[in-house]
This record gives sequence, structure tokens and C-alpha cells, in this order.
Amino acid sequence: MRYFGLIGERLDYSFSKGYFAEKFEKENIPDCQYELYEIPSIELFPKLIKTNSFSGLNVTIPYKEVIIPYLDELDESAEEIGAVNTVAFEGNRLKGYNTDIIGFEESVMELIGNDKVEKALVLGTGGASKAIQYVLKKLDIKPCVVSRTKGDIRYEELSEEQLIESTLIINCTPLGTHPKIKESPPILYDHIGRKHLLYDLVYNPNKSLFLKRGEERGGKIINGLPMLIGQAEASWKIWNKQMI
Repeated sequence: MRYFGLIGERLDYSFSKGYFAEKFEKENIPDCQYELYEIPSIELFPKLIKTNSFSGLNVTIPYKEVIIPYLDELDESAEEIGAVNTVAFEGNRLKGYNTDIIGFEESVMELIGNDKVEKALVLGTGGASKAIQYVLKKLDIKPCVVSRTKGDIRYEELSEEQLIESTLIINCTPLGTHPKIKESPPILYDHIGRKHLLYDLVYNPNKSLFLKRGEERGGKIINGLPMLIGQAEASWKIWNKQMI
């Protein structure tokens, strides 16, 4: 039996266990099990891996950055980003990867289509935000990171001009996710129009308040599910030493 799983602080919302269970059944993949592992502190990570025989793990909020000191090696892109969402167990060594960049790039390109995007607003500063910034720079889209305390600017400093010029807006915060579905990032939604593309890493609910408000103004929207599927499939390839 091969054991995989997801570690995080709160995992009751996660789609990963159901996704991999369905994948194992549909694709007739035998002797594999995927479970959720809630740990209140990253300091418990060594004990978790010592008492379980893992073949691979995914990592989510709030451990994508703080897990790095516990790993033996980082993939080049994960090292540049400074965040890990996939851990491969290679003998006695743990290697960290970031497959968020794969899932995001594939899905954001679908959202952009033939539109020309030069500037983007990235709402939030966590590990997922770092992956999003990495992809945007690769696509020659200039990111501006907006947050309450850190980032390039704070929400209250975000101008009408910046909102109009930044036609791609990505929510990397948990605002709007279940159960706090009545929350959304505090931006000036009145300045969003038909040229705007709104991407929310939140996928539960299917259409967050952030996406609803953007859609009401004529914007094109997408939630985080395609990114999650893309990163999960990339993780599976890494665990099975396939090329990605």
C-alpha cells in the first residue's frame, strides 16, 4: 500500500481526499490511499512523517512556507518562489515542489484567452500568492500585491486608476470561502468593467462574493477548481517520477 495525504491546519473544506479517491477508482490504481492530516503546528511535521510511511504529501495553508526548513531539498521553482505545496519522499530525503504554478498557469491562460493583459492585482501575500506572482512574471504580466499589512500596497491605497489598468485580479486570500461566504476583498468593485478578468483561488462556494461582484460589473470570472485539479495531477506525476 502506498500512502499519500494533505497536511494543513484546517482541512474540513478540502477537495483533495475525494479527488484522489475518485482518481484511484476511475483509473484502476491499486493499493493507494489518500488521507487528510490536520496538524495545529508545523513543529509536529517530523512526528507525522516518522509515524507514517508516506510516498507523497500535499501542503496547504498555513504551512506552504514554514515547511521548507524541514525538507532536504527544493525543486528550482519552489526555491525561487519560497513556497511548497508538494513533498516527494525520495528514499530518506524529502524534496519540495510547487505544483500550484502548473495548475494556475494552465487555468489562467484559459481565462485570458486572446485578451491582452499587462498588469494584474494579486490580493494576498501567502504561499499561494507567491506562486501566482511567479507565473505572472513568466507571462510578462506585471503583478501588484495588495494586502492589509504587507505587499506592494495596502487596500486603502489602491487607486481607481490602478483598478482600471489592472485588468486581471486574482484573489489569493481565504476571504469568501465557506463558511465565511459573505466576505470579499475590500477593493473598489465599481471600477471593474467588461475588460476585467477575475480569478479566485477560492472554490467553495463555486462562485464567491468576489466573483459575483465582478460578474455583476461585466467581468469574466473563474474559480480555483481548475487550478486545484491541475496541481493535483502534477503532484501525482512527481510522486510517480513522471515528467511534468
